[in-house]
Amino acid sequence: MIEAKREHIRSFVLRQGRVTQAQERHHQEGMPLWGIAYRPVLLDLDVVFGRAAPKILEIGFGMGESTAAIAAEHPENDYLGVEVHTPGVGGLLKEIAERRLTNVRIVQHDAVEVLRAMIPLSSLAGVQVFFPDPWPKKRHHKRRLLQPALVHLLAERLVPGGTLHCATDWEEYAQQMLAVLAAESLLANTAVDFAARPAYRPLTKFETRGLRLGHGVRDVVFRRSI
Repeated sequence: MIEAKREHIRSFVLRQGRVTQAQERHHQEGMPLWGIAYRPVLLDLDVVFGRAAPKILEIGFGMGESTAAIAAEHPENDYLGVEVHTPGVGGLLKEIAERRLTNVRIVQHDAVEVLRAMIPLSSLAGVQVFFPDPWPKKRHHKRRLLQPALVHLLAERLVPGGTLHCATDWEEYAQQMLAVLAAESLLANTAVDFAARPAYRPLTKFETRGLRLGHGVRDVVFRRSI
């Protein structure tokens, strides 16, 4: 059964960023092939990908380089990316075309609505949320993506043993992530507090920038326990 739709505070602002000709071309050519239109109907993920394999959801994949690199290194998994910004969607579609990836699909829509309406319970082997907008001003913290309600939605959609992996270069946000995930009864931490960066997560430009600015990068990895 699909959950009733509820209002929520969006964690993103749609900006009219510049879309390059390459991004636009790949967006137009690639979405009919690899895109999934938002509809409030539960997906059969094995049908979407044409096979039975572990399914990994990534929320907010930026320009797509990290997503493409992980998918290329792990062809045994299928990756569903959710992103709202057209330049990033075009960027990932460009990577898909150039790398000839067959294990990536994209939904260009609000991730909360996608989770509620399209992702079945206990269907995901993993969820990745890498470097979400930190909304650093205190009055904007309510816009942060990783809030208790969303974490519960994510936990419910993991299979037992499935992992929720978050990363940020903002120390204060990292502490909030750790606290919010620890408060979710369906999840258990895989480390004492922060985890070492798993080998499958490549260094991103955001991480490199954060390290250059002296920001420590923190990984938080929890597993669904029941």
